[in-house]
Amino acid sequence: MRGDGDGWVVGDNGTQHWGKHGAAGLLLRAPAPDGEPTVLLQHRALWSHQGGTWALPGGARDSHETSVDAAVREADEEAGIGSARLHVRGERVTARVTSGWTYVTVVADAETQLDTTINGESTELRWVPEEMVDHLPLHPGFAASWPALRTSPLRVLLDTANVLGSRPNGWWKDRSGATVELLAALSDALPRTVELAGGSFGWLTRIEAVLEGEARAAQFEDARVPVIHAEGSGDDELARRANDGYALTAMVTADRGLQQRLPTGVQVLSPSTVLGWLR
Repeated sequence: MRGDGDGWVVGDNGTQHWGKHGAAGLLLRAPAPDGEPTVLLQHRALWSHQGGTWALPGGARDSHETSVDAAVREADEEAGIGSARLHVRGERVTARVTSGWTYVTVVADAETQLDTTINGESTELRWVPEEMVDHLPLHPGFAASWPALRTSPLRVLLDTANVLGSRPNGWWKDRSGATVELLAALSDALPRTVELAGGSFGWLTRIEAVLEGEARAAQFEDARVPVIHAEGSGDDELARRANDGYALTAMVTADRGLQQRLPTGVQVLSPSTVLGWLR
């Protein structure tokens, strides 16, 4: 029933939390013109709880809603952004109290900085560069959860042959053509937030695709997916590049031999995970 989540939950110590069934908020990212991530923030109206602070659009979850449903609905009500152009990347329980009340942050991306429409719960809506978020006076709850929600620049190396071979779609009939098709689809999926092992997030603007053998005949040019032609073994080229000290690197491969050659700290993404970005 719409609105049956509105109300306070009171804990044993008298603390109050809004939302009879918990609450949810939407952390929506979009690239700035230079490709760097920005986050949609709401400057809360002075009359509201913790008014005057900056936080995510969000509110109480109704009994029939999932956290994603609630976060997207609240963001539409408070910022007028709709749901058609949002891509949900994950969700996190970012607050939990002994009464059972929880706050879930739903992480999503938009391809561009969407236009917004303010309502009475806000004095301003702003796309804030991610690196500037903690320069603002944040709502205490959001301030506590932000370090675990922010992204780091992510580099991804693609074992193209391994990913191509994971799909029984007849790629062997035209290896170079199938390679171009794969790389074009990946470029269209960027930029994006990527959920990583351990619960952290990366911001991905490009994927470095290493080609070997017949696939080197593929003709593809897109700055989002730069192509590297391995002079010899593709695995040798990938291992070399993985060892060049980039701060946060992930390798897309199911090749266990290659995985064993990776330095500590390089995360492995399965081909199925990355192919899932194409849906």
